Amino acid sequence: FMYLRTQYLNKLISCRDTDFIKIITGVRRSGKSVLLKQYKEYLESENVPSDHIVYLNLEAYAYRNVQSKEDLGTLLERLCPEDGNTFYLLIDEIQYVDSWQKVINGFRISYNCDIVLTGSNAKLLSGELASLLSGRYVEIPVYPFSFHEFLEAKGIPLNTRETDIAYKEYEKYGGLPGVILSSEELKSGILSGIYDSILLNDIASRGNVRDTFALKRIVSFLADNAGQMISSTKISNLLSHEKLSISYHTVGKYLDLLQEAFLFYEAMPYDLRGKAYLRQNAKYFMADHGLRNIAVGFQEGNYGNRLENIVFMELLRRGYTVDVGRLEEKEIDFIARKNGSVEYYQVCYRLPSNTHETDKLLQIPDNHRKVLITGRYEDNGNVEGIELLYIVDWLLTENK
Repeated sequence: FMYLRTQYLNKLISCRDTDFIKIITGVRRSGKSVLLKQYKEYLESENVPSDHIVYLNLEAYAYRNVQSKEDLGTLLERLCPEDGNTFYLLIDEIQYVDSWQKVINGFRISYNCDIVLTGSNAKLLSGELASLLSGRYVEIPVYPFSFHEFLEAKGIPLNTRETDIAYKEYEKYGGLPGVILSSEELKSGILSGIYDSILLNDIASRGNVRDTFALKRIVSFLADNAGQMISSTKISNLLSHEKLSISYHTVGKYLDLLQEAFLFYEAMPYDLRGKAYLRQNAKYFMADHGLRNIAVGFQEGNYGNRLENIVFMELLRRGYTVDVGRLEEKEIDFIARKNGSVEYYQVCYRLPSNTHETDKLLQIPDNHRKVLITGRYEDNGNVEGIELLYIVDWLLTENK
């Protein structure tokens, strides 16, 4: 069963037969390979001849020796048709080839081809070689399933009492496709395997990290403190109390690696009055809340942080750029920007008896949309123009 993720597929289709290289990015097992296969099936349904679709999965055993740009160039020259007609080059997990950008850019210039790639590392698009492609590629970030997709994939009707029960499962096990569609008793084991392969293959081996114990400790600390302001120094000090001696420079390197593997995303503090970013520290959110629960050993509690992680990832999924707001000494959880529009979000598991959370939003000196998201369905309504929304209701509102 392959759930059709129409929004991503439509993005690919809208870029078909353009000069742009399409690069699908995202954390391991978020559905990039399936999307590439769905694009291949779409091309076949449009009667593209099979010998004009060149599909390679570089994780496959057959291509285990394709590691250099020379290997890739030789292979592609052998496989690509030379009749002058458009052909489609679809390559899964391109990051396994060093300096792949030179070959792909060469093919883009020399052949009549439409190129789609997938990769599980953000370094694909940074650095000296990537500047070869600057302005010549479109990045399509793929995230774990939204709650909406989760319900559709499981065949659960929207806006029924069943959605509240389903949300508990979504909140616990996350939105990775292979986890969603597996049986309850297998979910934790599958998540655990994905978590280990991200940490060991995508982070430790790519970043030459020898101290995997310290790496795992940093990940579990970040996972447990989603929504808290964090700095490399703070983590380094914490680890030294646990008799783990790691400099803040090394912690900084680990934080970069975790973001490059799309396991964590950073939200920077932004001064709403001074209209500038503040650099001293940031918040870190995990790509999937099922992986977050694995990282903290499925501990109960910490509902506020868990909720904040879900809201942050959903805003990214909806195409917003997300920062943390600072207003004097107060913190606004999220400033979400898209196409010139601005929205502000506070997140709290249950509304306190005081008006502390809504007061922060009311003090922002502009008229943009302001929303307070809570984890309890009895907390909804409107307070002086601020929308109070229950998390399930908000997740099910269509992207505006």
